[in-house]
Amino acid sequence: MGKVTFMLQGKKNLNQTVLDVSQLSSLREAVASYSPLQLAWASGYLAAKSEDSPVAVLPTAGAPQVSSTLTILFGSQTGNAKGVAQALAEQAQAQGISVDLKSMGEFKPKSIKNVSHLLIIASTNGEGEPPDDALALHEFLSSKKAPKLENLHYSVLALGDTSYEFYCQTGKDFDEYLTKLGAKKITERVDCDVDYESESQIWSVNIVAKAKELLGNNETLADVVNISSASMPTVGVMSSYTKQSPYLAQLSLSQKITGRDSAKDVRHIEIDLADSGLTYQVGDALGVWFENDIELVAEIIVELSLSAEDVVDVSGDSFSLTDALTSKFDITQTAVNFIQFWAELSQEETLLVLIQDKNKVREFAANHQVVDIIKAAPVKVSAQSFVDALRKITPRLYSIASSQAEVEEEVHLTVGLVEYHAGENSRAGGASSFLGKRLVEGGEVKVYVEHNDNFRLPVDGNVPVIMIGPGTGVAPFRAFMQEREASGATGDNWMFFGDQTFTQDFLYQVEWQAYLKSGLLTRMDVAFSRDQAEKIYVQDRLRENAAQVYAWLERGAHLYICGDMSRMAKDVEATLLDIVAEHGKLTNEKAQEYLKDLRSAKRFQKDVY
Repeated sequence: MGKVTFMLQGKKNLNQTVLDVSQLSSLREAVASYSPLQLAWASGYLAAKSEDSPVAVLPTAGAPQVSSTLTILFGSQTGNAKGVAQALAEQAQAQGISVDLKSMGEFKPKSIKNVSHLLIIASTNGEGEPPDDALALHEFLSSKKAPKLENLHYSVLALGDTSYEFYCQTGKDFDEYLTKLGAKKITERVDCDVDYESESQIWSVNIVAKAKELLGNNETLADVVNISSASMPTVGVMSSYTKQSPYLAQLSLSQKITGRDSAKDVRHIEIDLADSGLTYQVGDALGVWFENDIELVAEIIVELSLSAEDVVDVSGDSFSLTDALTSKFDITQTAVNFIQFWAELSQEETLLVLIQDKNKVREFAANHQVVDIIKAAPVKVSAQSFVDALRKITPRLYSIASSQAEVEEEVHLTVGLVEYHAGENSRAGGASSFLGKRLVEGGEVKVYVEHNDNFRLPVDGNVPVIMIGPGTGVAPFRAFMQEREASGATGDNWMFFGDQTFTQDFLYQVEWQAYLKSGLLTRMDVAFSRDQAEKIYVQDRLRENAAQVYAWLERGAHLYICGDMSRMAKDVEATLLDIVAEHGKLTNEKAQEYLKDLRSAKRFQKDVY
């Protein structure tokens, strides 16, 4: 990049440097030839120099300062909130609004007092927890340290999943905290379910219009956009293939890796990325678009006494009912809203009672597919009313089980097939059965890379890592080991793996044994719950090795958990809390702070589902 001197004379007012608008024209000319990456670098440089303060303009001497910048902060665990925020920033800039776009992890919480117009896009992680990059801001705004924010105007877009108890909780928290601090709402908070695209687009259009009214169309500042390093693309993001425009890949291999007598069917999946240019980092996920089982679609249509050729409207386009149910709507994961719709339509007493209990209806939805609810309470409904009550298909995210340093133009997944019985009927998961059974080798599948900067190996290869991944949670750690081997990392590696039985369910056993033999894997502790009378889990192995686990943490180890959120991850974290309290000689409160500090330092990361 050529050398550029920014001659920005300012005046001091209340210890804040303020730009003279008349001198911005030379800056605008200087950056006109910059590439997007150079613009991002320059804006990040200026932002750092200003200590994260928004660009401000002093119209006349003695007048109060009014920021002309729209600050957009996102808290994102897997990338959805980040994507919405980036698109929103582009829309705002196109309307002549100066934008400061940042991950919450790159935003200094105390600097919120300098912000006048704020938009928050926040997803909810786990059981109502904020994403890792939102932790510091979330805690600060709820603390006694938070300042009064009477001059702040804000709006919140919350992303969540109605199948979880604490739906959109992080967004709700930010809304509540800001209101209590005296901030004023630009618009009411909007809560979005997993098929968030339509609602988020409507909110974005409305909020940009509102922001333009509040900030005015300041053409002088329209090109001044601060894009922090966290909001810039990571490796591979520049690919033209996205969630909205996926790559049509080929399935190379689908191989069962559990034994013949296993209670589980786990598949090792290999997908050929060919010349797509798609790149990923270990810790990323692969988004997989799937089609529903045509036999299940036919069963639903028969139960509804409708015709396969009935025409329905889906977002302005016409489809036959068969095509719509095959590729446009989720009929394997039942939304609570659908149960409420069907209960009110059918007036079936059991369902009417069920929807009064939020916990029970969520549990019921998790264990029953759409067709089961139709069968339980038959009622006449039009094809259009039926599909309008369904949730649209969203891609499933699978933790990537490979490193491109080893597999190059491939991507590997570890997929557990979801299979169970509902009465006399067999039921299967939509995406897992598509990948594991219905898609033949050589068949096509639409994929994209979902980058996850909240699940990364330490940059320093000398740093030790502890990996806890029972069942299919082993996937990203297979990738970690491939990456550590390829990069020549010398740090110690400790793996905790668990499943039901040693002989039937030890996923990638030969590979782990090879890593142990070579010395790349320092140690491995396994827990097979059904190989003895008393069930043993990974948290039990952690407890048995508590002193060593704490010693590893004290010497700087990074700790990772991947797998089941509802049980395993909770139990493991509770065990870690006990370990830290006992061996660090800390109170429970101090032990919680210890783990929280690890998370803030990116030394304790979770990929749970």
